Amino acid sequence: QVQLVESGGGLVQPGGSLRLSCAASGSIFSMNLMGWYRQAPGKQRELVATITGNGRTDYANSVKGRFAISRDNAKNTVYLQMNSLKPEDTAVYYCNKVPPPSWSRGYWGQGTQVTVSS
Repeated sequence: QVQLVESGGGLVQPGGSLRLSCAASGSIFSMNLMGWYRQAPGKQRELVATITGNGRTDYANSVKGRFAISRDNAKNTVYLQMNSLKPEDTAVYYCNKVPPPSWSRGYWGQGTQVTVSS
């Protein structure tokens, strides 16, 4: 059973900030490459940030310079600090291994909704 629990989403005005958290089971987290994905209505799920077991990060061009991914290996938790949010960042945000074990629903958490609107 996959255990991924995302939290921290909400409604924020353009230019605002949010910090997302993802608690993962040890079997998923371990020292694996972890990432934050997002899915906007009518669009495919996309990978926006990744972090290696020792903390090396990478970002999609659309969020580079605005988002920061981090992890706490002792807590099996991954974070996503999102600053300077834009309406186009509106989506459901998920975390998972990179690549994910499957795109099927059962291998993902429930996600957390981020809505950027004035």
